[in-house]
Amino acid sequence: MPLNKDALTRYRLIDERLRNNMLPKPSLPQLIEYVSEKMEKDVSRRTILLDIKNMRENGDLNYHAPIEFDHYQKGYYYSEEGYSINNMPVTEYELQGLEIAIGILRQFNNLQIIKEFEDAILKIADSVSINRKKREANGLIHLDAPPRYKGLEWIPAIADAIRSREILRISYQSFDRKEPKEYRIEPYHLREYNNRFYVFAKSTKETKPGLRTFGLDRIIDIWPAGQYFEEKNFDETGYFKNLIGISFTPDEKPMKIVLSFTPQQGKYLKTQPLHQSQKILKDNNRECRIELELVPNYELMMILLSYGSKVKVIQPRILAEKIKQEAENMMKLYTG
Repeated sequence: MPLNKDALTRYRLIDERLRNNMLPKPSLPQLIEYVSEKMEKDVSRRTILLDIKNMRENGDLNYHAPIEFDHYQKGYYYSEEGYSINNMPVTEYELQGLEIAIGILRQFNNLQIIKEFEDAILKIADSVSINRKKREANGLIHLDAPPRYKGLEWIPAIADAIRSREILRISYQSFDRKEPKEYRIEPYHLREYNNRFYVFAKSTKETKPGLRTFGLDRIIDIWPAGQYFEEKNFDETGYFKNLIGISFTPDEKPMKIVLSFTPQQGKYLKTQPLHQSQKILKDNNRECRIELELVPNYELMMILLSYGSKVKVIQPRILAEKIKQEAENMMKLYTG
């Protein structure tokens, strides 16, 4: 069962009281009183007894706390001098999780909420860095540095505009244009994909106004338009339900996609599905066949091409033909 914040707080308080050698060994009622007072709410006898048991035995916690009961003094204590749950080493899995979380937080350092906790984040980052350096010095592990997201400076302004439904003017330099172009947009949703952030918005002053995707890394500048829109006109849950990535044409509908992977590649797909709609149709020594319910967009094409000869598109035929054509074009680069 996942741990909750209250449970972790109780463990810390029990640990704090057991380590206080200036006071007599606490009885169960004294532990209950101590934890309840610190948490400013009543904690039951059953809860504290279960906490002690978990601190001793719970494999997920990995505390293995040497908590004993002194029948003479009628109190609990640590049988191992100097023990504390705070002394427990961070596991490799936990360390990776911390590094990922810190990397994400650092990308958002322009946000006010992150600035308010900057000192705490830096302290944790330094501690994790020290732990990591010790492990790398022993040749145990190496992780690539977290990606640097370009365009993060625009997130606060866009997020505020989404909340207040404010129309924005943006100067945008797309990859296929030599000069920036100005757009007026109703921003609806921010999303990260493949180390880039995007804003989904309605472009209001074009010949064919409609939903557009703008990469934050290609925004040159942003100004408030001093105008507001009435409603969001965008359901992100429904929009991304049958989508990998961000590319989407409004009139496209999701379709059944059947893919045949090699048995070896199938092992990876079973542990890390391509999409939440994934179903296993066949799994034997000849193939691992899966079914997806997706819009066949650009990102899906790129993923399938990345598997090379390890995948074959069974259906729909139109997707199979597109993959075949791309494969033929690739062959032309290496022949003649």
